[in-house]
Amino acid sequence: MIPKFDEYKKQFDIMSDDLIKPGLDAIEEALASVLNPERDLRIIHVAGTNGKGSTIAVMEAVLQAHGFETGVFSSPAIVDVHDQIRINGKPITHEELEYVFEEMEAAGLSGMLTDFELLTVAAFLAFRNAGPDYVLLETGMGGRFDSTNVVTPLVSIITSIALDHIGFLGDTVAKIAEHKAGIIKPYTPVVIGELPEEAKEVVLAEAKMKKSLVRAYGENFTMEQGETEKFRGMSTFEIPVRHMKGPHQAINHAVALEALSLAGVPLKQDKVAEAITNVALPFRFQKIAENVYIDGAHNPAAARMLVRTIEEQFPGENVDWVVGMLNTKDYAETLKILAPLANSFTFVDFPHEQAAKAEDLQVVCPIEASRVISYEEVNLKCSQKHIKVVVGSLYLLSSLMRQ
Repeated sequence: MIPKFDEYKKQFDIMSDDLIKPGLDAIEEALASVLNPERDLRIIHVAGTNGKGSTIAVMEAVLQAHGFETGVFSSPAIVDVHDQIRINGKPITHEELEYVFEEMEAAGLSGMLTDFELLTVAAFLAFRNAGPDYVLLETGMGGRFDSTNVVTPLVSIITSIALDHIGFLGDTVAKIAEHKAGIIKPYTPVVIGELPEEAKEVVLAEAKMKKSLVRAYGENFTMEQGETEKFRGMSTFEIPVRHMKGPHQAINHAVALEALSLAGVPLKQDKVAEAITNVALPFRFQKIAENVYIDGAHNPAAARMLVRTIEEQFPGENVDWVVGMLNTKDYAETLKILAPLANSFTFVDFPHEQAAKAEDLQVVCPIEASRVISYEEVNLKCSQKHIKVVVGSLYLLSSLMRQ
């Protein structure tokens, strides 16, 4: 459920179909009925298991630092539907989204689309109305059959590939890679992050078939570590201070800079440094009180990155984990990865139809020092003894932020 989205549908009597159906026929028909707003946009299209939001946030900040206007479509909602469509860094306004719904109502879109497809059309219309210089477009799930995959972008990005959404995308890294690689378009360059070898082979084969240039992290560009970081790719930039911490964020930043260079954006050292020093994204190892952090690590791959970040920032420290996850995720493996740093686990029930029961997480917890609470009981005030990290589903973190 997308918070507040149903209110707009009810107001304009636009119905949607909640059944996920493979294929792009429905959204292509819907976009044609509103005169294909996506064709008027300069788009960078981003897929990946993890790292999409961070990579987009970096590109958004760098573009704005250079004076460009931006549009961003991302998911899921942090607070409500408005923050999924950003224009120049700000959520779409109630009035702007109302106008878009009026356009969709006039086009007769009721009953044609799923919620996410409907929201994708709304985003394209909003961007056509606002006229940003660049649109940063995040896939919802997968890539090949995702409703965003109706565009011809300046550049495609695949940030990372790991096991996730296996019920829809497949139970091997190679199968998931086939979905992610589906965003690659003929003769359109693609930038890839650090991928498992079996995933990389699939992506390279797709790119070869599409005659698309590939720029791969570690081969064609990199983020060198030292007293300060240095990005080396199509351009070279000194990175004095990176606000978003963790070794995985170094890769996300590098992917973002290489993609912007490929898109033909004229980047300047001072503007890049300014943007990267200040850019932040909710729920990415976000400090909210003294010794209290929240992070949206919701699968094993993301949990590994989080653990590496904590080990880098707080060597030798133990963590009080507060965890809530969806039942569609591999929470047993995720907890196993978090356990070596654990002082304790607290498991949280939160309002979502696919939320895993806190008791179910407790059953598979590798250590005994655990308890169960509701999300209303989560204490986000400063932690005195240990680092406290609230981790897991973005829906949990969103619920906490709305309290």
